[in-house]
Amino acid sequence: MEKLLIATRRFLRDEEGVTAIEYGLIAALIAVVIIVGAGLVGTNLNTLFTDISNCLANPPAGAICG
Repeated sequence: MEKLLIATRRFLRDEEGVTAIEYGLIAALIAVVIIVGAGLVGTNLNTLFTDISNCLANPPAGAICG
């Protein structure tokens, strides 16, 4: 019985699992930031390439596309 109590106390004082959970949460947050950032960059690039394509297809007379 005493061994069970010692093992239980040791388990309750162990903080390695908490550290692993914290690292997991940080990794998940970083992944979300990367996904959102890539989505925004992709949207902006799509808009830029669409504008360039439209400018090349229908160039304005004597003006620079912009």
